[in-house]
Amino acid sequence: MCVAECLLNPLIQLFSKLIFNSPWYYGVICFACGLIFALFLYYHNKKNKDVPKRVLYIMSFLRFASASLIVFLLLNIFLKQLKNETQNPVILLAVDNSRSMLANSDSAFIKQEFLKNIGSVRTALEKKFSVKTVLFGSKTKAAEADPEFNEKETDIDNMISDVENNYSNQNIGALILVSDGIYNKGSNPLYNVEKLQFPVYTVATGDTNEVKDIAIRKINHNQFAYSGNIFPVEIVINAKKYSGKELTVSINDPFGKKFTQQLKATSDNFLSTLTFTFNAEASGVQHFHTQVTLMEDESNVANNSQSFVIEVIDNRSKILLLANYPHPDVAAIKEALLSSGNYETEYALSADFQKPLKAYSLVILHGYSPQNTQLISDCRNNNIPLWLVNPSVPENLPGVKIASSFNKQNEAEAVVNNSFGLFNISDDLKKFVKELPALKTFFGNYSLNNGSNSLINQKIGMVETESPVLLFSETNGLKTSVFIGDGLWRWKLRDFSEHKNCNLFNELIGKVIQYLTVKGDKSFFRITSPKIVNENEMVELSAEVYNKTYELITEPDVTLILINEKNKQFNYTFSKTSNAYKLNLGFLPPGEYKYEAKVKVNNELIVKKGSLHVKEVVAEKLNTVANHQLLFQLSARSGGKLFYPKDLQKLQDDILKNQFIKPITYSTNLTTSIIDLKWLFFVILIILSVEWFLRKRFSTI
Repeated sequence: MCVAECLLNPLIQLFSKLIFNSPWYYGVICFACGLIFALFLYYHNKKNKDVPKRVLYIMSFLRFASASLIVFLLLNIFLKQLKNETQNPVILLAVDNSRSMLANSDSAFIKQEFLKNIGSVRTALEKKFSVKTVLFGSKTKAAEADPEFNEKETDIDNMISDVENNYSNQNIGALILVSDGIYNKGSNPLYNVEKLQFPVYTVATGDTNEVKDIAIRKINHNQFAYSGNIFPVEIVINAKKYSGKELTVSINDPFGKKFTQQLKATSDNFLSTLTFTFNAEASGVQHFHTQVTLMEDESNVANNSQSFVIEVIDNRSKILLLANYPHPDVAAIKEALLSSGNYETEYALSADFQKPLKAYSLVILHGYSPQNTQLISDCRNNNIPLWLVNPSVPENLPGVKIASSFNKQNEAEAVVNNSFGLFNISDDLKKFVKELPALKTFFGNYSLNNGSNSLINQKIGMVETESPVLLFSETNGLKTSVFIGDGLWRWKLRDFSEHKNCNLFNELIGKVIQYLTVKGDKSFFRITSPKIVNENEMVELSAEVYNKTYELITEPDVTLILINEKNKQFNYTFSKTSNAYKLNLGFLPPGEYKYEAKVKVNNELIVKKGSLHVKEVVAEKLNTVANHQLLFQLSARSGGKLFYPKDLQKLQDDILKNQFIKPITYSTNLTTSIIDLKWLFFVILIILSVEWFLRKRFSTI
């Protein structure tokens, strides 16, 4: 009976956790089957007359148990289990990896002894917690080595946002922020820190003492100017502790001319804005150099000069923005066009517009419907590019066919098509597209026409589809684009909500407009490259190769020679996508570069030449005075404390003694089909094995 009890107790516990999806009498039938099978083998069976009764009872029970369990497994029964998982606290260590960390007299201490002391604190905390280290500058990344303090910009707000997004599902005990408090990119981090559900302990480095300094704080200028126009340039000058001194500000233009203005510092923290005007004489990328007076006793002369570039364009594109009815999408597009200053924009309701289209470089039509058929025809006849936004019907859209059911719509999120090759968008925009609000799109089956390319596709639930949101097509040299979806204006609001500006939304609209308005290239080999990029941005180029019938091909190899200002050459080969070519040159040092791309098409070698300018990022040179007040406020608002490098032991003790930093146990109810329980198989196997042994030992059966 001992064996029976050992088997019976766990079975009773098991039954208490079972969920039955079958009628109760099915269980009775299972036990009845086991009982009948046991009685058939052992009750009044003459072959068992010599078997001791006690052994016979045991074998009967074993047969009853095994047969009942086997039949039991055929039912739809689930086992309910409670799973507990304990997650230890995580301490995040965020280290400012920017150049300003080494801009003061304590740079040797920061790079050697201080890093060693921080490593000791990390080792001590790892005995009790899980410690993860991140480095931040213009972007945030996991630390794979010691910081090199070489980032050109500092974005503390981006670091806090990344921590919130990437570690929100973990038990974060505290964030240790090592920084001088200087940020020159992104929003004020104080706006975002209150979202964190854990304290921020700041370690304040750098020097807060004001020093004698004359600096060019900012240069305000247009990115583009049009040939023959006059454009202004504003220079913001800041002079500290030079009251009464005469200052000279000069700008050298690309043609060797020097423009100079004089001013006098009237206080110890003097701030003034000077305006210069220039004529856009020649097209292309134009280089300007700005210089302010150098003083012998200045501690930082790196911020006394700056260079900037302006692209001069031959003529200005004129854009017609039409709408079938007022809509916030139209206002969002209009504001994006006006903010760039690169286009002359005219707006009207389509029913009221009567002018000829020849004067326009692009027509944007919102709310396309069958009543706009004549307008579409006029655009084709005049070879004017067309962008349809939020069409009201799914029929006759250029570049795509939609088999849709009327009055049915999807809630579709956006996802970037990584194989898109017509032009490049920034990594920040690619990342942001995933976070954009859903659009209302047509419900149905989408199929792209030959030669169409989608930049943004629809994501329905968790499924990334190939149904387009934003697509481009070209027929007989006429470029068209379609934005399928209602809610473009929400994308602008989300951009402003997240970043306190609309730069990413404006980039998206600007890229679409720029592609559509650029005059078509009829050659068999086409190169798309940026003309001006920052040194902390990756340089990406794309290429297209066509056969004699102007079909995209990717068989031939495309090579590129990059030549820097010292005439040093670098050789590259484009990588192939489904219908285009891409090349990532990575980060390039500041300067002027020329390139020469080659491909052999139709037994003919085609060469394309171009240039690009990489701008130096000078943000870390402009201000080297530490902002410990910001760090104090970050700690105070989050429930943390501020420490100095000499107080790292106090920081360590404070975190170790913080009783709110403790493990969290998560309980999860799991439901498993009993037929998936492997141990139940071994229970049945053991029962049958014991029965078999007893039968061989005592019975003739």
